[in-house]
Amino acid sequence: MSTLAASMEAPALLPETIPIFPLPGVVLLPRARLPLNIFEPRYISMIDDVLGQGRVIGMIQPNAPEGHDNLLPPTYKIGCAGRITSFTETEDGRFLIGLTGLCRFTVTEELPFEKLYRRAKVDWQKYLGDMNEPEDIDIDRKRLVATLQHYFKLQGIAADWNAVQNTPNDLLISSLVMICPLAPNEKQALLEAQNLHARADMLMALLEMASMPQSVEAEGAAKH
Repeated sequence: MSTLAASMEAPALLPETIPIFPLPGVVLLPRARLPLNIFEPRYISMIDDVLGQGRVIGMIQPNAPEGHDNLLPPTYKIGCAGRITSFTETEDGRFLIGLTGLCRFTVTEELPFEKLYRRAKVDWQKYLGDMNEPEDIDIDRKRLVATLQHYFKLQGIAADWNAVQNTPNDLLISSLVMICPLAPNEKQALLEAQNLHARADMLMALLEMASMPQSVEAEGAAKH
C-alpha cells in the first residue's frame, strides 16, 4: 500500500463534520489533485480554520435553478473531500492550495450558518471503497485519444499527448472528468459513478456525444 493510501486510512481524515466549498462545474475525485485560487474572505477564513484541523475540505456542486439569487444555494447530496497537500500565500493575500482527493461523501445535514463558510455533517459509508488502491481496468486508449483529440480541438484545449498516453488509467479518467468543460450535471453523474470502469464508459460516451453535433453541422455546411 502506498504512503498516500495508508495516510488516507487515518480516521481523523474522515471527520463527521466538514466545511463544504460549493463551486459549479468543479468536482474532485479520489486521488486526483485540484488546484484552487482562494481569494474570497469567507474561503480565506475556511482555509485558516482547516489548516489546523486536519486540512479537509468537501468539494460539492451547487444544485439550484439557473438565475437563482440565493446566497446559499442548495447543493447536490454527493461530493468529494480533499486534503490540503500544498499551500502558498501570495503577497496580495490570496491562498493558492492543492487538494488531493480522499473520499466521496453524502451530505446528511447542513449545519446552521455560524461561520463565514458553510459546514455539513456527512456520511462516508457508501464510498469507503474510495480509500482502497485504484482499480486496474483496461480502457481503449486508441479510441479515447481519438475522441479527445477531436473534442479538444472543438473546445480549443491544448494537450500533451505523450503525457496522456503515459498517465495511469485511474488518474487519466479522473483528470479528464475534472478538466473537460462538461455541464455540471454531467460532471455530477461522473462523480457519482459506481466505479472507475463505469466512469470511464460514461466519460467516453459524453465526449463522443459532445463532439457529434459540431461534426454533423460541419459536414452539412460543407455540402452546401
